[in-house]
Amino acid sequence: MQADIGLIGLAVMGQNLVLNMADHGYTVAVFNRTISKVDDFLKGPASGKKILGVHDLKSLVSKLKRPRRVMLMVKAGEAVDEFISQLLPFLEEGDIITDGGNSHFLDSQRRYESLQSQGILFVGAGISGGEEGARHGPSIMPGGNVLAWPHLKSIFQSIAARSEDGAPCCDWVGGGGAGHYVKMVHNGIEYGDMQLICEAFDLLKRGAHFTYPELASTFSHWNQGALNSYLIEITADIFKKLDVDGVPLLEKILDVAQQKGTGKWTAIDAFDRGMPLTLIGEAVFARCLSSLKDARLDASRHYKDSSHAITINKKEFAEQIAQALYASKIISYAQGFMLMRTASEQNQWDLNFGSIALMWRGGCIIRSRFLGKIKEAYDKNPKLSFLLVDPFFIKEMTRVIPSWRTVLSQGVLMGIALPCFSTALSFFDGYRTGRLPANLLQAQRDYFGAHTYERVDKPRGQFFHTNWTGRGGDVSSTNYSI
Repeated sequence: MQADIGLIGLAVMGQNLVLNMADHGYTVAVFNRTISKVDDFLKGPASGKKILGVHDLKSLVSKLKRPRRVMLMVKAGEAVDEFISQLLPFLEEGDIITDGGNSHFLDSQRRYESLQSQGILFVGAGISGGEEGARHGPSIMPGGNVLAWPHLKSIFQSIAARSEDGAPCCDWVGGGGAGHYVKMVHNGIEYGDMQLICEAFDLLKRGAHFTYPELASTFSHWNQGALNSYLIEITADIFKKLDVDGVPLLEKILDVAQQKGTGKWTAIDAFDRGMPLTLIGEAVFARCLSSLKDARLDASRHYKDSSHAITINKKEFAEQIAQALYASKIISYAQGFMLMRTASEQNQWDLNFGSIALMWRGGCIIRSRFLGKIKEAYDKNPKLSFLLVDPFFIKEMTRVIPSWRTVLSQGVLMGIALPCFSTALSFFDGYRTGRLPANLLQAQRDYFGAHTYERVDKPRGQFFHTNWTGRGGDVSSTNYSI
């Protein structure tokens, strides 16, 4: 029996993807560096299914139909390069290697270029949805050598999640490292979404003294409306979970957040491209701040609570928080799509943003009803410059601004840190302002460093220098911008 695809790496994600493929009628050959995992998998979850276990890479490749399709589900970094190097002696021109791990897009770009020169088709496929998604339908974001897509399309779209209209949450993203780039931005937005929800939780619990049953009820209610999403749904469940002593389990969990780096990659890439991805950056910094647990405890002993007592209507305040959360979420996604547009133009990927929104509608961690509106916006105008200028989002943002400002004001008076709520509003206020104080900044730069400036009464691209003190000269610095 020959296999349709081979998969290397039988950790949680790998095993569940294999079972998903087998459920959809595909025969899968599997290999793992620790051979006992192959045998245990065949005796256990894979028993009775069309799954072939092998104990070496040569055997794996020999069992595959041509063109051979090999999928790597191993730890990002050196392990991917090692397996590619070990596979190459057994592959022929036109064979396909897919990396389904959480690789950095620059590594995928490098592998794509290197393997292309050797006649091997490389695909970097971002996969989101965790264990459950891998087993029952993830979001899959493939990019790389487009010649590989016709040979992978049926498999990937069969095992992918489905949106409400039945469309698979998987489509071709673009060339080079585009697949893993889109997955990276997805994860950055995920960081933002999670931090925003945490700030809403803090406002409700510490600011408005909501009980855990009230929190669960509020989030369940939110999940019926515009905030409907996987993260809101699971947060409501988390509030209901009790420890063995009957105390809400959340009370027992240490407030130190960990991270694997994809949010940081997104923020760094935004810096490199000069894009103001402020919300995701603050979400990363919020996790960094949480890690300073001992220092925070020490500081809390030195500063008395200076917050102001505020009289609020709990039901009304919860609704205002919902609207502030919705507005901030719009900003997060708008920034993410802004970054992807810039990367697409710079790398000539020609990303289809409506398709990306569709891929995120199901299976992935940030799946939500809200993404349907993003898809509609880009379907109406594929060249849309920025999400906030779409008519639907103009209407929505205008509607929620009063509540957004009220929540931020009250949160500040309560002494509650709101890094993502506040940076979202600051970005919005800056973006909608026709004239920012950057004119003063340019004057300062020219004053101390002769860095020049442009004038509002002259064409763009003409630069001027002023001898501000009368003691300087007329020579200016070379004009350049990172």
